[in-house]
Amino acid sequence: MTTPARSDALVCFGVTGDLAFKSIFPALHAMARSGALDVPVIGVARSDWTIDRLRERARESIEHHGQLDRGAFDKLSSLLRYVSGDYTDPGMFERLRRALAGAERPLYYLAIPPSAFTVVIEGLSRSGCARGARVALEKPFGRDLASARALNETLLRVFREPSIFRIDHFLGKEAVLNLLYFRFSSRLLEPVMNRDNVASVQITMAESYGVQGRGKFYEETGAIRDVIQNHLLQVLAIVAMDPPMRDDVEAVRDEKARLLNAVAPLDPAHVVRGQFRGYREEAGVARDSQVETFAAIELRIDTWRWADVPFFIRAGKCLAADAIEVRVQFKPPPREIYREQDAPSAYFRFRVGPDVTAIALGLRTKRPGEAMLGRQGELIACQGQAHDMLPYERLLGDAMRGDASLFARQDTVEAEWRIVDPILAASTPVSPYEPGTWGPAEADRLVANVPGGWALPVNPRRTS
Repeated sequence: MTTPARSDALVCFGVTGDLAFKSIFPALHAMARSGALDVPVIGVARSDWTIDRLRERARESIEHHGQLDRGAFDKLSSLLRYVSGDYTDPGMFERLRRALAGAERPLYYLAIPPSAFTVVIEGLSRSGCARGARVALEKPFGRDLASARALNETLLRVFREPSIFRIDHFLGKEAVLNLLYFRFSSRLLEPVMNRDNVASVQITMAESYGVQGRGKFYEETGAIRDVIQNHLLQVLAIVAMDPPMRDDVEAVRDEKARLLNAVAPLDPAHVVRGQFRGYREEAGVARDSQVETFAAIELRIDTWRWADVPFFIRAGKCLAADAIEVRVQFKPPPREIYREQDAPSAYFRFRVGPDVTAIALGLRTKRPGEAMLGRQGELIACQGQAHDMLPYERLLGDAMRGDASLFARQDTVEAEWRIVDPILAASTPVSPYEPGTWGPAEADRLVANVPGGWALPVNPRRTS
């Protein structure tokens, strides 16, 4: 198989924005430090900045999110270029073409609102800048199934499918990769990951903070579009998918697509939406907003492996702690010989963020003493701080090399939208909840038949 040629320029649309400040500049700094960045980096935005202002913004970002390496920053600064202008202005694309200075294989990274994707893609096409290029774009890929398909049609009119990289930064997280590796690196899990042994699966993404000044953005997305339709359904796919046939990009993505296509579309009766008190006072938020900052859902997977096993996902802002955790709860023994009817059964726990990664087996061991009574404990296979590559360092490097392993494929994107589409238009009520709690009490009804209800993440990071 021919190795794809590496991109010879990186163009970042939206370089003055929030995402670039939080994630892109630290990633570029890390790439420069490791020697993985040696091509021009052209920032594009509407702001009337100078190149010196862009370099200062990069410095501020890197110092805010980590420690600046003088040599790496000097390298990054020498590679930076800046082009300003409105995305609807053909003159801006002409200036971009000149700034590319003959680059034949640029990567265009669209760190811009999805509403601007089409105008930028068409501008690249009309100006000739798209020839031989790759494009990477941020989720959400559309607002529903129909718009996702329309966006894909726009992309395919300009770029070939192997040149399109749909970024879900969750897939670049070391902890998520560790979960995928653990699933299939041994025979330990495979014999028990099925309906005969698993009682239920829970996936929790809890954030203790609010919308952090992004009220206008959140009003257009909400928790379901922001993290459930993409991040958490991808985690679900990794937990529940069958083993890939081969160790290659498409084999893994094939199994994810197969699994997601087997998930039944959501029933509004199995959805609870919530909104933390105070959200409507955020800048950019409507005073009568019905946008959810919390969502809990129950899913079913229509396969022999997972028939009748409930999968629960919940995600929200202003919750009691910061934690992203998967809990695979096993069924109890067929006979309870120690008369501990209410004792919890064994489980696998996967912590995939935000700071700690852990893979643990929860089980019971005998308490010291004469009585045959147990206590709950964990065997932890992996735990610690995730000091590996930054997700965007990995993803931008992979996109520049043409490696699509950690990017979403269009069929999985459409499968994810098909799952959530029925509840996007449904008028399910938004229940209020107090900041610092685990969401609205109404969410408890989804797990009414699950022993213990919602599983609280183990030792989550808490904010004072």
